[in-house]
Amino acid sequence: MIPVDDPSLVRILGADGTLSPTPAAEPYLAAAEAVTDAELEQFYRDMLAVRAFDREATLLQRQGQLALWPPSLGQEAAQVGSARAARPQDHLFPSYREHVVCMVRGVDPVHIIRLMRGLTHGGWDPADPANGNMHIYTMVLGSQTLHATGYAMGLAFDGRSGTGDAERDQAVMVYYGDGASSQGDVHESMVFAASYRTPEVFFLQNNQWAISVPVATQSRAPLFQRGAGYGMPSIQIDGNDVIASYVVTKQALDEARAGLGPRAIEAVTYRMGAHTTSDDPTKYRTSDEEQAWTQRDPVVRLRTFLESRGASAAFFADAEAAAAAIAEDARTRTIALGGLPADMIFQHVYSEPHPLLEEQAAWLAEYERAFEGGQA
Repeated sequence: MIPVDDPSLVRILGADGTLSPTPAAEPYLAAAEAVTDAELEQFYRDMLAVRAFDREATLLQRQGQLALWPPSLGQEAAQVGSARAARPQDHLFPSYREHVVCMVRGVDPVHIIRLMRGLTHGGWDPADPANGNMHIYTMVLGSQTLHATGYAMGLAFDGRSGTGDAERDQAVMVYYGDGASSQGDVHESMVFAASYRTPEVFFLQNNQWAISVPVATQSRAPLFQRGAGYGMPSIQIDGNDVIASYVVTKQALDEARAGLGPRAIEAVTYRMGAHTTSDDPTKYRTSDEEQAWTQRDPVVRLRTFLESRGASAAFFADAEAAAAAIAEDARTRTIALGGLPADMIFQHVYSEPHPLLEEQAAWLAEYERAFEGGQA
């Protein structure tokens, strides 16, 4: 297990919700103090909303409404802090668990549902301004880092970063996990990012498990050091501390946007749920481990901190009601989605009509007709 109390880890908020910065957090304390109560309350609303949505989506999958669901339970702080640190002009490339990042950027969460239900290959149109430059989920581990680096290279070639215009310069941020960090695509993308000094932030969510493979098996050294090995400034943060995630990512994006080259962040967090709804984590991890991480719950941590700053009971009640409404809306609209016509399976397989597919389609149509009027 990663030593979450390591003084070299950037942490502002302790697990008990009190201000207890580590020595590594010293350069970020002024930025942390500048975070307003309104911003903190927005972070909390985001985290609560996605947790409610995530739980509802998990239930929908168990009830047969979705083919699969990848829970984000426990990783809310890393995602909310980093997403809120990005500017509207930045481009974000997710893996497949960044549900709240999508929500923060304006993507309708039911688009994620549509993808996991099998109604679409992409989920949403990243070119639609309503989706906040949020690129689509990538199920192939690590490939999104290549997409992100290529896009970031394009920004640099087109003069859309490093111009000195802070309001217009753009950056790219790509999300990936500890398991994906062992993929060749990630390392190839880091080679090109470092060589071309791309305006890019590699945001690694180390949730301790690559399905059933622990981090200790994947790497003998901290994962953030891999970025440093390619010559990019790299840092390790407490991924369950939303303030640390926000201030560190904000500075990294500012530096990337200004033309200083790529940065790498490792957010040490924990996947409290299963890898996906087809996984059984009780087969490979202990209840003691899960309980230890439950004590570091990012939502509880921020709530405790907000209470110490005088947040009212009315605020928390309103946040909970809003989160519940989002979950209920997702359920209602998911059930209303329906399915796809069976003959869709034959479309777009070949560029031209194919006799074998036509034969199969005709057989299926005849088979379905046999059920009409109680004939079968």
